[in-house]
Amino acid sequence: MADVTLLHNPRCSTSRHALEVIEGTDVAADVVQYLKNPLDEAALRDLIGKLEDPVTDLVRRDPYFKDQGLTDDDVQTDDQVVAVLLEHPRLLQRPVIIRGERAIIGRPKDRVAEFVS
Repeated sequence: MADVTLLHNPRCSTSRHALEVIEGTDVAADVVQYLKNPLDEAALRDLIGKLEDPVTDLVRRDPYFKDQGLTDDDVQTDDQVVAVLLEHPRLLQRPVIIRGERAIIGRPKDRVAEFVS
């Protein structure tokens, strides 16, 4: 069983950095490319229950977010975040690192090393 799970997008430099940090430790990692294997509702709710960051931070505010007609008001509650991420998995903030009963968003980059050590 892995020590940590990394919700990873290999096209993202911050996500690649998190993977490099984890690979530089003796921590065993399960790397989940969430765009190829999107999280289902149960997995999203489990993640939210472990998340140390505000739930709204799980949703990326990029041009695609705006193109979908979404606003900050649409991603304030657990239920709203789950609904948005089920419909638009690419809006999941990255990277997300899960260790036991805790999870963080790996931004800024320096959070990753401290969390996995």
